[in-house]
Amino acid sequence: MTQSLPYATTQTGFAEQRLWRLAKAALPYAGLFMLITALSILRSETFLSVDNFTIVIKRSSFVIISAVGMTMVIVSGGIDLSVGSIFAFSGVIGALAVLAGVPVPLGISLGILAGAACGLLSGVMITLLRIPPFIATLGMLWAVRGFAEAVTHGGQAQYVPNEGWKWLYSDLGTLHLPVIELDLPLLPVIRMGPTDLPIPVPVVLMVVIVLIFSYIMRRTRLGRYTYAIGSNAEAARLSGVRTPRVLIILYTICGALAGLSGMILAAKLSSGVATEGIGEELTVIAAVVIGGGSLSGGMGTVGGCVIGALLMSFLANGCNLLGIEQHWQKVIAGMIVVAAVALDQWRHRRGT
Repeated sequence: MTQSLPYATTQTGFAEQRLWRLAKAALPYAGLFMLITALSILRSETFLSVDNFTIVIKRSSFVIISAVGMTMVIVSGGIDLSVGSIFAFSGVIGALAVLAGVPVPLGISLGILAGAACGLLSGVMITLLRIPPFIATLGMLWAVRGFAEAVTHGGQAQYVPNEGWKWLYSDLGTLHLPVIELDLPLLPVIRMGPTDLPIPVPVVLMVVIVLIFSYIMRRTRLGRYTYAIGSNAEAARLSGVRTPRVLIILYTICGALAGLSGMILAAKLSSGVATEGIGEELTVIAAVVIGGGSLSGGMGTVGGCVIGALLMSFLANGCNLLGIEQHWQKVIAGMIVVAAVALDQWRHRRGT
């Protein structure tokens, strides 16, 4: 009898850990569902429209794209505070290239490569110089923003009078939807269509990137190494993982995806703006944390960051529809982020 107690206790502990992880993974999805349900009841006519959903998802696409890269970095136990500045820097580099006569596709590619170069430099500082990620990327945040302002002569917007430049924020086409009626319990009858549903380029890019990196994180060696480093970097190193090389790759990917997000923003504004993206790094990090990512490393999914970003976007959209002032929206968003981090820290203290 005494010999079976440790085994029973261990089995109970494993069951509790699995239950907790399942609940933590389901929480963002449940939160998004409850938010959409509440807004559907309160503002059914304006909220439950194809146009409203299209606008919200299109506007959140650049956050989701950058959050995918941030998820990989945070899962590895790091953080990148420079993504907001990379948004501006990439847009400025791409705009200047096109204004200098470079073809638009090449200019967009140069903007993305500029973001990748910033991520590469951050990774080198963290791995070779042993600078903590917080400090290295904080320095990169200021340096990149300052460089963007310097090359634009004090932050002047670089307007690009080229229709091809707007392609990243345009629509590929439209999808005709017939009349759709939904009669759900506790909700008013939802009637949509007939209408033409636009297919925005940033949303298509977002879906492709989410699918690719979901596969990478779940099925490839890079994904397994990322989780291993975040869970225990020393154990991963002793197991043969080339930690510095993996981290450099992760920060480079994060920078490249931030660069793509910056190019989408630049296409939206029709110009490269050195002051764009201020504070967006906090939005991207919040999307990862709300989606179940742990700032302690070792936990987080690409799907979770998508849900986190959508939850924040629909929250802002709902607050606007309800007439809630901007400063109170920030208070609500801040409380949600603090609650998510507090929940994660409580889990770590309990060892689950």
